[in-house]
Amino acid sequence: MQDFLIEMLECPACHGELIWKISNRTENRIEEAEAVCKNCKAVYPVQKGIGIFLTPDLPRNDFWEEVGSQLAQFLQKNPLIEKKLMGVPLNDLNPADQNFRASILEERGKYFLAKATIDVALSKTYTPEYLKCFNSQIDYLIAQLSSFDCPIVDLASGRVEFAEIMLRKLKQAIIITDFSPRILYRNRKWLEFFDLYDKVSLLAFDARRTPFKDGAVEVMTTNLGLANIENPGNITLELRRIISGKFFAISFFFQEDDEENAKIIKKFGMDKFLFKHSALKAFRSAGWKVKVENMMIGKASPTPKGKVIEEGVLDALPVSDTRLEWGVLTAH
Repeated sequence: MQDFLIEMLECPACHGELIWKISNRTENRIEEAEAVCKNCKAVYPVQKGIGIFLTPDLPRNDFWEEVGSQLAQFLQKNPLIEKKLMGVPLNDLNPADQNFRASILEERGKYFLAKATIDVALSKTYTPEYLKCFNSQIDYLIAQLSSFDCPIVDLASGRVEFAEIMLRKLKQAIIITDFSPRILYRNRKWLEFFDLYDKVSLLAFDARRTPFKDGAVEVMTTNLGLANIENPGNITLELRRIISGKFFAISFFFQEDDEENAKIIKKFGMDKFLFKHSALKAFRSAGWKVKVENMMIGKASPTPKGKVIEEGVLDALPVSDTRLEWGVLTAH
């Protein structure tokens, strides 16, 4: 993590001041350190350049830690399936299996091949309308962000699809965040390989209890991240506490009368940010001024299931054909 972050951070548990003990740094980057809370004595390490500010009291399921290298281990134990997945022409695989192949290539450090495989799979995984709407939101948000000159905090960055675009098209420093240190370390290796790491800081924290001081963040983004935050609670209040400027969220919304998809969304408690009305209500009730910009509507279909990796699925939603309403939720 870059050392300018020291002035922005505090204890996520009690909001106390942090005392820093830096053991390894390179120029303006901290590689190994401990930040100790002056009040509650909680210790937050920096390991392999990743600032880890997770509190033990919030339950969470680390999807990336669960999946990790399980696919690689599975193929190692099943060489015939590995041959079917890795030893045939790419176009002989369906889109789900193409994505699984990309994951294995990345696990083996073959980043160029992994990226090329992802690009092929993407065009077949989603409908043309879905991709058109998604790409329009990316272009729109990049244009908005180009007018700022402050660091940008990207919330729930996942596999850095959007953060990578920001790094290629914008001049600002980008703070990439997730609650999984594992995925952040993966992101470091990926970005280093493509020579995009110079402007990056990596922070692991729970979005419901962030390590930022009040008003420390001028601009925050997220790419489809809000709906993926498990049990979001009063996250809009936490975001309002730390953001002094604007929050931009690339979003899509389901129609509430889409009964089949709505049933699954509500069953798993994802309705807060997957329906436009409830998303806007959540922000307004926390004191935000909010609107959805660059709105579009496009058809979406369930993502294909694997054939080699049987029943392996990429996205849980939608479960049936639907029309999604896309836009950039903009709050200040």
